[in-house]
Amino acid sequence: MARLNVASHKPVFTHEGTPAFGHLRPEQQLRRSVMSCLLWEDEFYEDSQSIAARIMAAALATAPETLAAIAIEARDVFNLRHAPLLLLEALSISGKGKPLVADTVARVIQRVDELAEMVTLHHKLGTKRMIPAQMRKGLARAFGKFNEYALAKYDRDGAVKLRDVLRLVRPTPKDEEQSALWKRVKDRTLAAPDTWEVALSGGGDKKETFERMLRDGTLGYLALLRNLRNMAQADVDPDLVKAAIVARKGGAQRVFPFRYIAAARAAPQFEPALDQALIEAISEMKPLVGKTIVLVDVSGSMDDKLSAKSDMTRIDAGAALAAICPGDVRMFSFSERLVEVAPRRGMAGVDAIRGSQRHSGTYLGAAIQALNEHTHDRLIVITDEQSHDKVPEPRAKLAYMINVASAKNGVGYGRWTHIDGFSEGVLRYIGEHERNDGH
Repeated sequence: MARLNVASHKPVFTHEGTPAFGHLRPEQQLRRSVMSCLLWEDEFYEDSQSIAARIMAAALATAPETLAAIAIEARDVFNLRHAPLLLLEALSISGKGKPLVADTVARVIQRVDELAEMVTLHHKLGTKRMIPAQMRKGLARAFGKFNEYALAKYDRDGAVKLRDVLRLVRPTPKDEEQSALWKRVKDRTLAAPDTWEVALSGGGDKKETFERMLRDGTLGYLALLRNLRNMAQADVDPDLVKAAIVARKGGAQRVFPFRYIAAARAAPQFEPALDQALIEAISEMKPLVGKTIVLVDVSGSMDDKLSAKSDMTRIDAGAALAAICPGDVRMFSFSERLVEVAPRRGMAGVDAIRGSQRHSGTYLGAAIQALNEHTHDRLIVITDEQSHDKVPEPRAKLAYMINVASAKNGVGYGRWTHIDGFSEGVLRYIGEHERNDGH
């Protein structure tokens, strides 16, 4: 007689057809969908709407306390901006009425423009309903974190303006000075901020503007990296530029490693300084103990752009991480075949990985099977976690699968320590994980 009420475990597969790890808990699905996600950007295998829908479904199935922690981690550790806002929207639903919602919103909102983006996202998801009470409280508290310079810098003419957010959330000023400040927000009479955009739109000389801001230390680090070509064309003092790159001040901790690659390609004359800055991004991390093999996916799917407005690919993101991995490292790439790469640091390492072989098929299984024959203490695989062939168990005592995409299914569980993300936070996690486990 057939048995009834037996759980059916339907097998799942990667997009390329090999068996994937099935039956992820909502928290696991949420992490793999979020930590490498630039929200509303299509990926090689999935469109942005499918990814966002999966994030919402997994978030709503996750305990509110866990969801709040993941939202904070995505913002604080993995330096993501938009995906954490989607998690806040889910938290406002699953944690309705809980102070946890307001606390998390206030913690996650760290830039002024995120105030309006949060309201815009709330309306984008198909409803014009009022902002939930706890979300309003959190946004009101976040509003109080910002001074006039920050508020003016992001007082833009979007669909939702800063004054619209102020009217919606009605924060209580702590004193008369803050009350007057918020009145200027409502009236849009904030003092013009000293930013490069304001200076140049007002007719300022490009060379003089950039040199003054570099000397004063008022140019944010990401703005510095994005304007290197402009500075070179304006004949800005190169010594000033190089010193600012190496100093890594003004928000450098929020810069993804692949941003240095983009900057070097835009302004190659500054590559030596950018190379130094990239390596120093993780210079305080202790070298990993023992012998490490790093395996980087350079298959065709990894050649997909990270965003529609960027020339950076997931290979760039993965290679940047590999090129700053601390310790005694052997480097390999895989696609159709396994290729050993010179273990160079920084930009040279990125170039070596990118140029190591043709970017085509995805034979992760064969690559790991071959590496299992090598002597090593640790295997770190950086990949979008897809494969044509079955992936064997790693023989290394310490085995990490770093997922740099948001695909629904992947292979890096079981014996693998699974990590999602493409900030240097994934390397810091490995160091902390091993210290805590006594390795």
